[in-house]
Amino acid sequence: MDLSYLFFLSSGLFLGWSLGANDAANIFGTAVGSKMVRFKVIASVACVFVVIGSVFGGSGASATLGHLGSVNALAGAFMVALSAALAVYMMLRVGVTVSTSQAIVGAIVGWNLYAGKATDLTTLAQIVSTWTLCPLISGVVAILLYLLSKKIQKCSSMHLLMRDQLTRIGLVLTAAVGAYALGANNIANVVGVFIESCPFKPVSFGNFLTLNPTQVLFLIGSVAISIGILTYSHKVIKTVGNNLMRMSPMVALIIVLSQATVLLLFSSVSLHNWLEASPLPTIPLVPVSSTQAVIGAVIGIGLVKGGRNINWGIIGKIVLGWITAPLMAMLICFISLFFLENVFNQTVFFAG
Repeated sequence: MDLSYLFFLSSGLFLGWSLGANDAANIFGTAVGSKMVRFKVIASVACVFVVIGSVFGGSGASATLGHLGSVNALAGAFMVALSAALAVYMMLRVGVTVSTSQAIVGAIVGWNLYAGKATDLTTLAQIVSTWTLCPLISGVVAILLYLLSKKIQKCSSMHLLMRDQLTRIGLVLTAAVGAYALGANNIANVVGVFIESCPFKPVSFGNFLTLNPTQVLFLIGSVAISIGILTYSHKVIKTVGNNLMRMSPMVALIIVLSQATVLLLFSSVSLHNWLEASPLPTIPLVPVSSTQAVIGAVIGIGLVKGGRNINWGIIGKIVLGWITAPLMAMLICFISLFFLENVFNQTVFFAG
């Protein structure tokens, strides 16, 4: 194993840590904020399923991200991941949950600009379009689930304590689904730029399981995400879990389920292939923002309830972060590549 690869991969692991710290709020921030589930319990469940989702479901979105810009030098991949991680971390420091998906896209565009490579505008437009589609779809799903839950509650004579207990179980289960979806959809953001230079060999666990080199890379990246979930996600959870809108435990469950549904839609290779073989329009396999999905769900339910309980100031601050993060990552990447190439004599791209 080339130790230099592990050194350069460290920036992707830092980005994975940042993603875990940032996006844990989207997986179970509402559950913790509603006081229904303890942080340690639900964080442990999320860590297990984010690894499973990354290793076994991460191939689809990573392929699309590679079309945006094929980062063909290891030092360049290092700086792309580091720039995105720094942009996310800077926003985390002020307690603003941002889109890691947008940050990595901004960093890749910064590398394209520095390397003189053409950015695939079709892929970029496809990715950017999901920044609008993602919260819209999540909002629609949340509204439908909310109306359905209200109708079920009216027809149900279940005792309040039993309802709360089922809600707790539901929050844990939806967090597991959400964590799987996060890993499957967002592992491309963490280590996708390192796939082209991946030196790992297949790893076999007897006759039970064999991981190909890309899956080994995804496994390492998902462990970094898990560490981020466990160590630094409390600060952002306070924003998403408590401040956006006052919510009941049932609303918290619906928001997490809506977010997970959207991420699965944009990362399921099987669904994409089925739609492609049918006359129906396909759903692009791209990394989407779990942050945007949660915000869309919160706004959707808030509007159904009249819009009075939504903290529009906090939402405005988060939306500003969505705009700032990719621009910040692009600028950091472009400037840092100059120093990496000219001061540290590293090859950050190969011509041709």
